[in-house]
Amino acid sequence: MKLGAFSISLSVKDINVSKEFYENLGFKVFAGEIAKNYLIMKNENSLIGLFQGMFENNILTFNPGWDTEANKLKKFDDVREIQRELKEKGTKLESEADESTSGPASFVILDPDGNSILIDQHV
Repeated sequence: MKLGAFSISLSVKDINVSKEFYENLGFKVFAGEIAKNYLIMKNENSLIGLFQGMFENNILTFNPGWDTEANKLKKFDDVREIQRELKEKGTKLESEADESTSGPASFVILDPDGNSILIDQHV
């Protein structure tokens, strides 16, 4: 199973304070809009999403179809294939991708400790 690029999506209280903190750690803004309360920051292959007021807890995020530069991969496991495989293994889904569609879609699962894992395909 190929999950694609990995990042952590952090629920932050003040995006400006968090942006400065992560810049001090060597991260640079890679994508997003601070006016819309979200930024994706990058330090080499490490990606951190900063999200103010969008969700309650931090989320582990995987992006099938993308490398760490958000470039489309020629070959990748579609989000619906990953979802089907996890369902066959008995994994409970919190939300599901519509399996009758193609292209961008997402689903959410929880790990045994209640941490949210978002499988979010953009291509």
